[in-house]
Amino acid sequence: MATSNHITPGMTISLGGKIYRVESSVKVAVAKGTPFIRTKLRDLTTNDVIEKNFKLDQSIKDISLTEKRLEFLYIEGKDYLFLDIGNLEHVLVPKEIISDYSEFLKEGIEIKATFYGDAVYTVELPQFLEIMIAKLIIKECRKGAKHPQPTTTKTAILETGAQIEVPLFVETGDIIKIDTKTREFIQRV
Repeated sequence: MATSNHITPGMTISLGGKIYRVESSVKVAVAKGTPFIRTKLRDLTTNDVIEKNFKLDQSIKDISLTEKRLEFLYIEGKDYLFLDIGNLEHVLVPKEIISDYSEFLKEGIEIKATFYGDAVYTVELPQFLEIMIAKLIIKECRKGAKHPQPTTTKTAILETGAQIEVPLFVETGDIIKIDTKTREFIQRV
């Protein structure tokens, strides 16, 4: 057990049965009254940020998370089956944890997962992935417009099902590099 005086950004704590990562912490001294620690905490399951104040020397539960590299195998029911690269065991990750990342998962993609005990709390895709384009959707100019504007991009449906905007020179079957954080086209590979 640690005390609130030792709270630092990046630390992981348990509070009310939930796990939070400390985003910021500031000691606030008031003219009249007792000083306190003001923190911003990120809930690791929902990614919401909350503000919480702690009294000085208030006991908190500091926890240790472990990170592991996992390789995506396939979807099993509503969950996703991964292979723990470190010990070659299967790990089942609930779809709530994967959330929007599911659009970029294909067999063989490695992710970084954060564990508390045996439970997965967060997953992180690599920032850049190389994925093949399965289908293209070309946008038409609006009919009846006085000055139709030519489009500079078209929508690509990737082999994983995700849709992103790509330049006009990209064709079906091309392998492209995308940024998974911004969902943007980077280059053709």
